[in-house]
Amino acid sequence: MDILLLEDDQILAQSLQELLEDEGYSVDVVYDGEEALEYSYKKEYKLYIFDVNVPEIDGFELLKSLRDADDTTPAIFMTALIDIKSMEEGFNSGADDYIKKPFDPDELLIRVKAKVAQKSMKIYYLDLDYDPVSKELYQDGKLANLSETQLLIFDLLIQNINHVIDKEQLLDLLNIASDASLRVHVNKLKSRLGIEIRNVRGVGYMIEKV
Repeated sequence: MDILLLEDDQILAQSLQELLEDEGYSVDVVYDGEEALEYSYKKEYKLYIFDVNVPEIDGFELLKSLRDADDTTPAIFMTALIDIKSMEEGFNSGADDYIKKPFDPDELLIRVKAKVAQKSMKIYYLDLDYDPVSKELYQDGKLANLSETQLLIFDLLIQNINHVIDKEQLLDLLNIASDASLRVHVNKLKSRLGIEIRNVRGVGYMIEKV
């Protein structure tokens, strides 16, 4: 698992790199925000760990730029900024977690492992990338444009891939429960995502493994 670590304190950065590599992670260390941005273009990372007060581009601005570019890589901020306003800014910029300096190295490892576990829960299907925790669906790296009902149907089908979902379960997801309405939602879902959803006549629907 590749991690990009941004920390301008070189001694701390080296210590954290050793800590993480001892746990089996591959870590690239950078010392300013501009360098971190360049690294993010060259390589796909599974996790970002960013300090905030760093040269060139601060961590908040850096992560916001990455999120604006549709980079969904999980990110942890580690910073001495512990006031509520700073924490709010951190999460608003797209952070998944926030650890306050000084911290116990074991705490960082716990948070990293949690993010790795959460990342591994993602479901990949054809050109789709679905996070059942956040309920975010990406297609070719872009957020899919689905209605709330369509996303609910997709969630149920994709989390039970290769199993038929009873029609009654799907009808429970609709504001107006009718066979006709369900067919419309399923057909729109198929059209927008370009996937096959099999109608098992008299039983329900399913997405089959490919």
